[in-house]
Amino acid sequence: MLKLNKKFLKLMIAATLSFGLLATTASANTHWQYWTDGGGTVNATNGSGGNYSVQWSNTGNFVVGKGWATGSPSRTINYNAGVWAPSGNAYLTLYGWTRNSLIEYYVVDSWGTYRPTGQYKGSVTSDGGTYDIYTTMRYNAPSIDGTQTFQQFWSVRQSKRPTGNNVSITFSNHVNAWRNVGMNLGSSWSYQVLATEGYQSSGSSNVTVW
Repeated sequence: MLKLNKKFLKLMIAATLSFGLLATTASANTHWQYWTDGGGTVNATNGSGGNYSVQWSNTGNFVVGKGWATGSPSRTINYNAGVWAPSGNAYLTLYGWTRNSLIEYYVVDSWGTYRPTGQYKGSVTSDGGTYDIYTTMRYNAPSIDGTQTFQQFWSVRQSKRPTGNNVSITFSNHVNAWRNVGMNLGSSWSYQVLATEGYQSSGSSNVTVW
């Protein structure tokens, strides 16, 4: 496994566990995730429908996102990041979990100063870009099911995706590419969100998901 920002990932996972983050409404794309560890300033707004915005300054770790209470391997996630302006370590990413097996997964479209990596498994071309596929392992780490050992699956775009337009993540392309290299997601789906995540950074984003 290549070097990864382990503190960032550990805090992000702990966030999911500890704070009762997620609220579901009747609309399919308004599952709201918000958490900050209290460092710096994070001002997040849960907008109408699939919109959210966040401004952050000199933060510790935070996660803000919108999506679905139950993920799907065949979902196409549409979004528009009208504002995406990180300074420091931040991701614009599809993010979620499965159970049976317990897997944490990412499809990273853009980032700040740190591009995540791991054990390289190949690549997949989807939605106008090529993504490198990585796996990483977390040992005795916080998860949605308490302290566990589990894999992380990653698709990370080779170059940052331009923002400000309507774009799509065809998640099935990543699921199939992962499966082809022996990376099998679990059979039970937890939440799935298009998230802004940051650690020791500042910036702003405004994202609409549908």
